[in-house]
Amino acid sequence: MSLFLEKVVEDGYVTYNITRGGYFLIVVLLLAAVALVSYFTNADGKGKMSIKQITFSALCLALAFVMSNIKLFKLPMGGSVTLFSMFFVCYIGYLYGPRVSLSAAFAYGLLQMIIDPYIISVPQLLCDYILAFGALGLAGFFFEKKQGMIIGYLVGIFGRFVFSTLSGVIFFADYAPEGMSPLAYSAAYNGSYIAIEAALTIIVLLIPAVHTALNRIKVEANEKSLRKELKMG
Repeated sequence: MSLFLEKVVEDGYVTYNITRGGYFLIVVLLLAAVALVSYFTNADGKGKMSIKQITFSALCLALAFVMSNIKLFKLPMGGSVTLFSMFFVCYIGYLYGPRVSLSAAFAYGLLQMIIDPYIISVPQLLCDYILAFGALGLAGFFFEKKQGMIIGYLVGIFGRFVFSTLSGVIFFADYAPEGMSPLAYSAAYNGSYIAIEAALTIIVLLIPAVHTALNRIKVEANEKSLRKELKMG
């Protein structure tokens, strides 16, 4: 583990920093995720993703990454309300379905590890970054549903909430106030910032002009594949 993580002891607490080898591994995994995204078939099942579709996915990830650094407020032990960052990851699922969205969400989790990671063990790292952020990719399973953009978003962030809460129960139970169960504390702690960001995002998505514009982008993002399907038909 010393090849990828460096042990740090401060005031009796043990945490880990990512080493150069760790960052190299993250880059390799990011490239692998990009390769998976480009390999997967389109949402219509007619072939691999086009350059245009890869570009749309990359732009959404870039927006999510940038917005994740615009924090409306940050909790003392991790977690923050950002400017709609989780939505842009879920939106990839609305554009192209679950296989692409799960790969993109995995890549987003890796990016979050680069920003400001808090690591106490490998299992905690996997739960807080790979599984929690990767769960945002669940939004893609609803890309063909009516109101799939909103439903998928809610399912994606609920998935993140589940894994973040689980991490709190398993790895940070000692932070729960005396007399309060770790589960209740972790659920309240993680639910607070996720719920606030979710409420703000849903309010914006319910604005007719915004909803229409995002649906129009979906049409544009899939326009090339739709044209091919029409020609083949």
